[in-house]
Amino acid sequence: MIRWPLEWPVGVALGVAAFLAVRGADPAPAFLALALGLLLAATPPVRDAVERGLGRWGGAGDAPGPASFDDVGGQGTAKRELKEALDFLRLQEAARRLGVRPLRGILLVGPPGTGKTLLARAAAAYTGSAFVSASGSEFVEMYAGVGARRVRDLFERARRAGRDAPGRSAIVFIDEMDVLGARRGSERHHLEYDQTLNQLLVEMDGLGRGGPDEEVTVLVLGATNRMDLLDEALLRPGRFDRVVRVELPDRVGRLEILRLHARDRALAEDVDLEGLARETFGLSGAHLESVLNEAAILALRAGAPAIARAHLAEAVEKVIMGERLDRLPGREERRRVAVHEGGHALVAELLRPGSVAAITITSRGNALGYVRHSPGDDRYLRTRQELADDIAIALAGAVAEELVLGARSTGAQSDLAQAGETARRIVLSGMSRLGAVPEGSVPEGELFEAVRDVLAGEEARVRALLAPRLRVLESLAHRLLEEERLGGEAIAAALREAARAG
Repeated sequence: MIRWPLEWPVGVALGVAAFLAVRGADPAPAFLALALGLLLAATPPVRDAVERGLGRWGGAGDAPGPASFDDVGGQGTAKRELKEALDFLRLQEAARRLGVRPLRGILLVGPPGTGKTLLARAAAAYTGSAFVSASGSEFVEMYAGVGARRVRDLFERARRAGRDAPGRSAIVFIDEMDVLGARRGSERHHLEYDQTLNQLLVEMDGLGRGGPDEEVTVLVLGATNRMDLLDEALLRPGRFDRVVRVELPDRVGRLEILRLHARDRALAEDVDLEGLARETFGLSGAHLESVLNEAAILALRAGAPAIARAHLAEAVEKVIMGERLDRLPGREERRRVAVHEGGHALVAELLRPGSVAAITITSRGNALGYVRHSPGDDRYLRTRQELADDIAIALAGAVAEELVLGARSTGAQSDLAQAGETARRIVLSGMSRLGAVPEGSVPEGELFEAVRDVLAGEEARVRALLAPRLRVLESLAHRLLEEERLGGEAIAAALREAARAG
């Protein structure tokens, strides 16, 4: 919610008075109305009532929901760390006896869509605190002092709401913390950013209205995905005392999130949420909720009584790649796309059996076709061989085009960029002929040669894998032209059949 600065009505009133004066009318009534409005606005009860009526900052806390941490899935470690930090609010008497200094702030750090806002709302319910929220962008104004005043008002609102809360405490949640708490001096065009941050530091130190021994305990929960942009003064003990990492969920976490969002949805018997969790590596909780929602929409359009496996598969592709496009390439171009994607899928199945979830030549987003992989177990460390396999799979599309059609196309541009980045990672991780080399110490010429050697070796390996299997590749391309989409089992079956045929 945006709070309007007083400069706006002042400017309007002065403009009206000038207009009346030019027209020969008495401007005194306009000035009298302005003075009366400012007097009323300066009175806290009247100001709060007016702002509540206009839908601005308001005078009470926001709705705390969800009911508990049980409504937040896939963040077991983050929930545990946050609960431990919040116990001083739930056990304030015991904390006082032991001389525990109240925490002033907890910073939630993680990628977008991982549940930072949900965790903050659950924290308010867990501690019986009032919940007051704002976004970092709401404090940024071109008018000097407006942002600082909004910070003061936000904390004052939290204290008022906290007096009526069961725990006599309030949680102030500030999203987009990197906007409000950006490193001072980084914005040279004016000092409004710095003044706003200084006011936040004052409030978090307990030097604002109420002091450190006030009757309502106020805890600041900040959320950001760019911790590197924050001012160092914010991160010292006594301000943000804890940093809680809210990362992308692992396979178990994704399954927990899917089950949470599937509670109130009708699922068909063929739905396998465990399989879906394996196939959605790298998706956040927000993405997973969107998958189930899109699947429900597809089921509604089809008039189905429940969400089926096919709806979920289509929803995953839509969330990852975007909506289907109406553009339909010509027959020859579609054949090239089919050969290209068939090359990716064939090499992936040869190097990592069972890893291909689906292959399609349906246009989505910027892609004319794509292969969706099912990575199995989540991996956070990669060996040299695993990275080399990634490069081989990325290069397979271009090599397949060359072997079957006689020439490559521009469709491999993004694949080459991906392969080059992975090869660079191999070199800078000390897994190339250069040995252990710190980043920045290798001349660009040597780095280029080492990356090219890695790419050339993997291209030769791909050629050796595909050359004896051109019949399988052409058969897959033909089926793709007819059916547009194939499941991963079709690639595995084609390879088994080719092996039996000798």
